[in-house]
Amino acid sequence: MHSSGQTLNGSEIFFECLRREHVEYIFGYPGGSLLKVYETLHEVKDIHHILVRHEQGATHMAEGYARATGKPGVVLVTSGPGATNTVTGIANAYMDSSPMVVFTGQVPSSLIGNDAFQEADIVGITRPITKHNFLVKDVRELAITIRKAFFLATTGRPGPVLVDMPKDILNSSCVFDFPETVDIRGFKPTFKCHINQVEKAAQKIARAKRPLLYIGGGVISAEASEELRTLAIQQNIPVTMTLQGLGAFPGNHPLSMGMLGMHGTYWANQAVNKCDLLIAVGARFDDRVTGKVDTFAPQAYKIHNDIDPTNVDKNIKVDLPIVGDAKNFLATLLEVMPEKKENREPWLAEINAWREQCPLTYSSEDDALRTEFVIDEVSRQTGGNAVVVTDVGQHQMWTSQFYTFINPRSIITSGGLGTMGFGLPAAIGAAFGIKDRPVVLFCGDGGFMMNVQELVTAVHNKMPVKIFLINNSFLGMVRQWQELFHQEKYSFTDLGDSNPDFVKVAEAFGCKALKAENPESARQAITEALAYNDGPILVDFRVVKKDMVFPMVPAGGSISDMLLARLNPKTMV
Repeated sequence: MHSSGQTLNGSEIFFECLRREHVEYIFGYPGGSLLKVYETLHEVKDIHHILVRHEQGATHMAEGYARATGKPGVVLVTSGPGATNTVTGIANAYMDSSPMVVFTGQVPSSLIGNDAFQEADIVGITRPITKHNFLVKDVRELAITIRKAFFLATTGRPGPVLVDMPKDILNSSCVFDFPETVDIRGFKPTFKCHINQVEKAAQKIARAKRPLLYIGGGVISAEASEELRTLAIQQNIPVTMTLQGLGAFPGNHPLSMGMLGMHGTYWANQAVNKCDLLIAVGARFDDRVTGKVDTFAPQAYKIHNDIDPTNVDKNIKVDLPIVGDAKNFLATLLEVMPEKKENREPWLAEINAWREQCPLTYSSEDDALRTEFVIDEVSRQTGGNAVVVTDVGQHQMWTSQFYTFINPRSIITSGGLGTMGFGLPAAIGAAFGIKDRPVVLFCGDGGFMMNVQELVTAVHNKMPVKIFLINNSFLGMVRQWQELFHQEKYSFTDLGDSNPDFVKVAEAFGCKALKAENPESARQAITEALAYNDGPILVDFRVVKKDMVFPMVPAGGSISDMLLARLNPKTMV
């Protein structure tokens, strides 16, 4: 490690800053504008560079790593197409509040604006999808800029930050000085919640007869799961979670109601409709949760805690806004809660009646292989202890319903942007960060093909990712909407004639592969895959082609208007 006061070139400063930020892995791909960086990297032994096969894969790997560990993911790509290939992954991290720092090479400063070879205005392109981004104009500003980038990515509501580094800056030299502290004008997140507001919340909770905790991914980001668990159990309050909030409260606890919203449980959505107090923590009232906003939790006094003030009153008007860190809010709430509380047993009994009225079930009468069975069996065999990554689509929603998430940081999925192709690289990134728990990927056949090239990355690095391919030969969620809302016009969603043999594809990449077509072979394949740790393994599950995810709230509908079964059973075949 170089010390402050030494004269270093820009690429050496880059790696010195990463060391001081305790970076373990860089997910990257070399190119012309970064040749000096990769020349320096040749001698770097304490930071591991993971060569991806596409820059989008690098961003998803970095996000998977970040979501699994809580540490910022780091991406390094060249200028022009290398930079523009990161846009989807940056937008994904922005929507899902994942800490990430993306370093892009840029053409020399003198050529910026000249339409030079491999030039793109990546700062302008990514301005709407980053917390902040920087163009480094002087090598003397490189160290402080990198320090600010990591600070911004990880402080307050996490998110992606981009640093654009022109080629001449990386080749220039200056005296290295790493700032231990950083102060950014206008960026002062509120961590400590206002005590008067928290005391008001405590009084409301104590007097509520039908309270409900509505928990989002912010509770996991804030490492506040223990405080949540204590509050819910002490006050006997049921807990429902968003897709990103699953695992914040143990899914096997009697107070857990699973996910709410469009594909949430019947009893969670009924509880939202009937509760007299809704306590939203680290959630943003996304449209997939609320449905029609003017019918959402109509009887409830609404408390909303979020570290991002722009989230408050954005989608749903609330009665008691509390800006601040979720861990601080819940810990302070526990300190000021009155000893006396309402009897919640009648409320819990009502919720249990809804649970019994419409449980999550799937058919097991025939020998057909269903996605729900696969996910249920993986949950059973892993004891809910895996890090579960999903791609996007029906399998993603079934995972939220049938995998029992016990711990935080156990589900890594693309929520806000809904990015097909996210799953495989994100699972690889998670496996770099987590070594003591199995990393399981549920992925549809459509999404798998979008970043299939990253199988090489998994094989080359011997990452023990369990790739459970849910192969129904359809773009299943789009097909479901076509059946329900578009007169069964299945336009370009049938992949049956064009899908490759996925076992042969995996084997061509050097990946071990299995196939399962019925419940018994699926059970055996899951057992074998979970025991295999010499690299990635893929299981091609040939599931029922036209199954649909229920319950379901139609887009724009009220969550009280849930569809519980398909409208036309004849389309099942």
